[in-house]
Amino acid sequence: MDASIFTNNELLQVADVVAREKAIDREEVLTAMEMAIQKAGRSRYGQDRDIRAMIDRKSGQITLEQFTEVVEEIEDEVTQITLDAAKKIDPTLEIGAFIRESLPPLEFGRIAAQTAKQVISQRVREAERARQFAEYQGREGEIVIGTVKRAESYMITVDMGRAEAVIRREDMIPKEIIKQGDRIRAQIKEVREEPKGPQIFLTRAGDQFMAALFTQEVPEIYDGIIEIKGVVREPGSRAKMSVYSHDPSIHPVGSCVGMRGSRVQAVVNELHGEKIEIIPWSEDIVTFAINALAPAEVAKVVVHQDEGRLEVIVPNDQLSLAIGRRGQNVRLASQLTGWYIDILSQSDEYERFQERSERFMEQLDIDDVIASLLVAEGFVGTEDIAESEVEELIGIQGFDEGIATELRNRAIDFVNRETNRINDEMGQFTVADDLMAFAMLNPAMILTLAKNSILTLDDLADLDTEELVGFLSEHGITSEEKAGEIIMEARKHWFDDEEETSETADSEDSAD
Repeated sequence: MDASIFTNNELLQVADVVAREKAIDREEVLTAMEMAIQKAGRSRYGQDRDIRAMIDRKSGQITLEQFTEVVEEIEDEVTQITLDAAKKIDPTLEIGAFIRESLPPLEFGRIAAQTAKQVISQRVREAERARQFAEYQGREGEIVIGTVKRAESYMITVDMGRAEAVIRREDMIPKEIIKQGDRIRAQIKEVREEPKGPQIFLTRAGDQFMAALFTQEVPEIYDGIIEIKGVVREPGSRAKMSVYSHDPSIHPVGSCVGMRGSRVQAVVNELHGEKIEIIPWSEDIVTFAINALAPAEVAKVVVHQDEGRLEVIVPNDQLSLAIGRRGQNVRLASQLTGWYIDILSQSDEYERFQERSERFMEQLDIDDVIASLLVAEGFVGTEDIAESEVEELIGIQGFDEGIATELRNRAIDFVNRETNRINDEMGQFTVADDLMAFAMLNPAMILTLAKNSILTLDDLADLDTEELVGFLSEHGITSEEKAGEIIMEARKHWFDDEEETSETADSEDSAD
């Protein structure tokens, strides 16, 4: 890159070509060239000198000058001069002005040319990244198409023509084989500033990537006639999507599937053979849950509104289908509906029904008919009856005000006796305050845990789900998922303590 081989016009032409190829402003390229010449000038005349280069934007003429600042008191003898000394050169100079001294044009040697080239390349890259950031910021959620530039196990680099982006491992579809040169579609997940410059992150594993693909394939979704209510995925394996039609004459599922499955198959092919179930959305949670658990058949659904839980009873031969391999079907259905779903076979449900009926018969001194009616209405424990209003109990078929009042009074008496018994027995154990205050356990559960040497919140947090179910099954904690929620809540203080320790350490480091 010898300066002598470029005429002034050719220098401007090079700047124009680079600006077009990199899609950046011509001024950015010329500024980068000025910095490169300036750096070469300092290498020639001294790094400590204030040397500046300028390229005339019309003629391409290069000017190289040394600047010396006029100051009252010199701090740097190389770049500054006193006012008295400056007046001898030019009487009109004042404090803060600069003496500009022209320097001979540079002849670029090999090393200087290489240095200049590096400076120009770096500034052009920075300008290109800034342009990419401005162009793609705010476009999160869009589908883009690109060519794989590099494919590694932990990251894929995608050339999108005017920009480069990356797909990190957690945003890839598991077991999908992507090679250099492949054309792929992905969704813009995030555009953010990184230490090395603006970075565009793509995803193929996000829930909304699938929704965006269907929006491209199904005109009714694009036009807003069909609405995608929710998408849940286990990327590369299985997905469920709920849809709703704002036009009663258009079936939402049929539109998404397409003629002979053409529309859904296009998305399946893009997602590496992922199994997709399209489900009609319903405002009624029972209907929606039944749809979400397809292809399993559902016999009955009991809604526990306060707990945000659905108790779903299925025929015995449908249990494994409803749960799915490794719990996949019920897990996705639960995520899609937003409700915790507890799956029971009809045999399990009958056993649970019998257990609850017998418990009511024993605790309230009632016959099996009344006990069965209470269980059928969704009452789980005597505490539920004690907390109910008489009017609510009267609503049960066959109950009048006298029966309802008597049942509630018996339930209150039992709860009071049970509370006193628990308090008396609890006195035998030294239970920590943090466990006693744990909101997800009632006193009866805490007493049962204490009898099994679980006396602190840390003791509870150390349990695994199978152990906790074993201890608390008599109190209605029968699923490992529910037990897992309790254990994770008990472990929260561990993470809170770690954060506080980290913040304290950071504060001490700052003070030091």
